[in-house]
This record gives sequence, C-alpha cells and structure tokens, in this order.
Amino acid sequence: MNSTDPIADMLTRIRNANMARHRELTLPSSRIKREIARILTEEGFIEAFSTSQDGVQEMLNVRLKYVEGRTPVVSGLKRISKPGLRVYARKTEIPRVLGGLGTAILSTSQGIMTGSQARKLNLGGEVLCYVW
Repeated sequence: MNSTDPIADMLTRIRNANMARHRELTLPSSRIKREIARILTEEGFIEAFSTSQDGVQEMLNVRLKYVEGRTPVVSGLKRISKPGLRVYARKTEIPRVLGGLGTAILSTSQGIMTGSQARKLNLGGEVLCYVW
C-alpha cells in the first residue's frame, strides 16, 4: 500500500498501538523511519526496535514502553512538517516541546536528530514531528 506521508503513517501506527495497549507493532521500514525509531529509543519513548525481512519488504518491529505495565510512555505524537506544507526552523528558532518535557525531531544537513542536539550543533532544519 502506498502512503503519501510515511512518517505520519508511522506516528499514527504508534499512537494507535499505544491506545490499544499493544506491546509490539510492525510497519514497513525505511531509513528515515529507522532514524526516528533510534531517536525514540535514545530518548526513552520506546523500548527497542529491530528490522526483519518479510519477503521483499523490510519491516520495522517496534517494542512499545509502558509505565508500570499500563500507562504508555508516549502520551502524544504530532506530525509538524507535512508533504503539503513543509515547516523549517532556523538554529535560533528550534521549538521546545512542552517546555522541554517533549522532544522535537528535526531533519538537518547532518542527519535526523532531536531539537536539543541541533541546538548544540547550531543547526536548523525541517521540523518532522513532536513527541511528548
């Protein structure tokens, strides 16, 4: 199935799996999705991720994280830059999500990174999504 916005599809699948209290979810893999999953793991929003081969398509397996086994760690995901309206931020305009409690994920010239990493490296870029 073709998706016009694969990142929004990934975020929606994570959001839906969290609401249904699933432990794991599987979605089609791509480099950008693997990088977003890496950042979510480093920031402590998901437990782990791995890739597997399903015929020709490479799949991304995401293991979700819950507090005390019931409350999802991820309470919100929001896609910011969309295919119809790209959103860019200069190095001085990188947004803070919930006053620093959340994470902004950016695509910069140095790769995909969090807003705080981009601030330290003095980089701007496309604001992909917010996670809190």
